[in-house]
Amino acid sequence: MIDVSDLTKSYGAIEALRGVSFHIAPGEIVGLLGPNGAGKTTCIKILTGYLQPDSGAVTVNGLDVLTHTRQVQSQLGYLPESAPLYPELSVQAYLKMIAELRQIPEEEQMPRLSEAIYAAGLEDHLTRPIGQLSKGYRQRVGLAQAIVHQPRLLILDEPTIGLDPTQVVEIRRLIRRLAEHSTILFSTHILSEVEALCDRVIILISGQIKADARLTELAATSDAVLVLDRAPDHVERALRSLGGVRGVEPLGLPEGHPAYRILGRQEAGAEASDLCPAIYDLARREGWPLRELRRDVRTLETVFNELATTA
Repeated sequence: MIDVSDLTKSYGAIEALRGVSFHIAPGEIVGLLGPNGAGKTTCIKILTGYLQPDSGAVTVNGLDVLTHTRQVQSQLGYLPESAPLYPELSVQAYLKMIAELRQIPEEEQMPRLSEAIYAAGLEDHLTRPIGQLSKGYRQRVGLAQAIVHQPRLLILDEPTIGLDPTQVVEIRRLIRRLAEHSTILFSTHILSEVEALCDRVIILISGQIKADARLTELAATSDAVLVLDRAPDHVERALRSLGGVRGVEPLGLPEGHPAYRILGRQEAGAEASDLCPAIYDLARREGWPLRELRRDVRTLETVFNELATTA
C-alpha cells in the first residue's frame, strides 16, 4: 500500500528526514513513533502530497505521489494534527461539504455520510455547530471527514493529542473499527498509543528510522531473570560460564531474595534464544534454592529509550 524509498527533507540546515525507507502492506495498522521533532509530521505531509521531498521516492497503491498527487489524495483519508474544521458549520453541513469536495456522486452521498457518522459516533450531534463540540467530538468530526469517501488508506497525525483519558479510549476504539476496512498509518509520540493499537511500529528518531518491527519482535530478548531463596557461593561466575551468556547483572534483593538478570548474546537479525533451560539445568546440578526463573521481556518504553539514548 505504501512504499517509501530513501526519503530526505531539509529545512535550511535542519535535516528533518535522512534516508527514510519503509513498506506498509494492505490491511496493516502501523504506528509511526518518535519524540517531538523526529520528522513524523514531515514524513506524513510528504506521503499525502502536501510537501515535496528533497530526494527519494514515495508510492501509494502503486502511484507515485509526486507525479500522481491528486489521484493519490483521492484514495486516502487524512487527519492532520490540527483538523481542518469550520467551527460555524454544523456537523452535518461540514460533512456534506466534504462529500461534495470529494466528488462523491449525489446518489451515493447519503449512505456514505451515514456510514461515516455512525462509525465516528456523531449521530446525536449532527445539528450542533462544530465550535460548540468538545475536543474529543471535534476529533471525531475530523475522523469522519477522513473516512467519508471510504479510503483504502487512512493517515492520522497525532489523533489523540490533547484529549482526556476517556476521549483517548473512545478514539482508540474508533481507530480499531476503521482498521477492519482500511490500512492505517498514524503518528504519535505516546508509547501507550502504539501498544494499544498496533502490531507493528516504525520508530523515527532525528530523521532516521531506528527500528521497524512488530511489537513482539521488539519485546523479544535472550535475557533471563533468576531469583533464589538465598545466594550460593560463586553464583555469578557459574552463570557467566554458560554458553550464550554475555553478562550477569545483580538486581538487588527484591522481597529479600537475591535476583540476577542473565544477559544473552543475540546476533543481529537472529531469533532471540531462551537461556532458561540451561539456567535451570545449572541450578539443579548446583542445588541452588530456585524461587523464580523466567525469560525477560523488554517493554516498548525500554526499547524506545535505548534507541533514543544511542541516537
